[in-house]
Amino acid sequence: MNQEREVYTVSELTRAIKFVLEEDFPEVWVEGEISNFRVPNSGHAYFTLKDKDSQLKVVLFKLNKRLLKFEPEDGLSCIVRGRISVYEPRGEYQLIADYMEPKGIGALQLAFEQLKEKLFKEGLFDEAHKIPIPQFPQKIAIITSPTGAAIRDILRIIDRRFSNVHIIIYPVKVQGEGASAEIARAVKELNALPDIDVMIVGRGGGSIEDLWAFNEEIVARAIYDSKIPVISAVGHEIDYTIADFVADLRAPTPSAAAELVVRVRKEVVQNIIGLEKRLINSIQNMVDILKSDLTGLQERRVLKSPLDKIYELQQKIDDIGLRVRRSPLLIYEKFTEKTFHLSRSLFILNPEVRIRRIKEILSELTKGLETAVNHRAEILDKKLTGMSGKLNALSPLSVMERGYSICRRMPDMKIIKDAIEVEKDGQVNVRLSRGELICRVEEQKP
Repeated sequence: MNQEREVYTVSELTRAIKFVLEEDFPEVWVEGEISNFRVPNSGHAYFTLKDKDSQLKVVLFKLNKRLLKFEPEDGLSCIVRGRISVYEPRGEYQLIADYMEPKGIGALQLAFEQLKEKLFKEGLFDEAHKIPIPQFPQKIAIITSPTGAAIRDILRIIDRRFSNVHIIIYPVKVQGEGASAEIARAVKELNALPDIDVMIVGRGGGSIEDLWAFNEEIVARAIYDSKIPVISAVGHEIDYTIADFVADLRAPTPSAAAELVVRVRKEVVQNIIGLEKRLINSIQNMVDILKSDLTGLQERRVLKSPLDKIYELQQKIDDIGLRVRRSPLLIYEKFTEKTFHLSRSLFILNPEVRIRRIKEILSELTKGLETAVNHRAEILDKKLTGMSGKLNALSPLSVMERGYSICRRMPDMKIIKDAIEVEKDGQVNVRLSRGELICRVEEQKP
């Protein structure tokens, strides 16, 4: 029996599968590890969500990506919410994500750590960039909510400590959408105003979500670029925000910021009174010292009788004149005495006398040397004659003079001591007292 077949095109089958998947999985939560995360020029994010056995393609469109509080990255374990769909051109099923959160750590906390690390590497937390807070600010700007408890605490404390300070309040939203942009704009606009000595940016306590506007990058960069020193006063003492790390000074609370920015008027007045007393005492001590010096000068004899000093100097001038008149005679006497001593020394050290004495010594030494050389020559001549006699007596030439000769085998010229050392017809060399003979052996007689 023939059964009619239903044949699909690839597109029809893919579209049918897509319809089934989208109908059956309109919203799913999937847990896995991010890999191959990439963001092309379109701004959409594409990545793979995987576990040890499988993997799933994920698309996070730009609009949803902007709502994330953290930056997805490879290796991050997270939970993704979205719907299953099929990308028809490749026939691949994928997850269209609309929300993500990191696993094991809140998205806000992860975003906080990521931004903190990023700004730290860029140098926004460097102490060298921080501006000192002035000791006596005359004009203080406050950026906060105009209805919160923080502004009331700051104003109350400043009024109590130093009531005549000029205060500018810049009202902003401190939480919720658009709060970070308002805070950053307030910092920039206050920098355009003249004569502001210091700026307080903050709010009261709350959850990490409530304080999040002060963890936004736009606020951190506005504080960093501020030419006016900024005190960050966000939340309670245990709360830390990115604004705290970038600000020139961190106050644990808004109330503490008010105490840090102005000093107690009474204490300042007391310090001024103390400094005034110290200044008066110092001036009085200087006056007393000058009076004592003046009294000492008045008691000096030169001031009491100034003519005595003049008379003394005139007397010294007379003494000097007398010495000047006597000086030529003294100089002549000293010169005459010195000339006598020099003449005597020259006579003793006359070079002719020394040369004559050296010649006499040299002549005596020459005679002694000649005598010693002659004597030594006679001894060596006698010794040489005796040794010559001995050599002549022992010389083979002397023996040969008495008729002996030396016979040597040719061609090696070995001295012959035995007849058998020379073969018949061999040649020998006979050395006589005078001359040599070359002989041929005709017969051996051993």
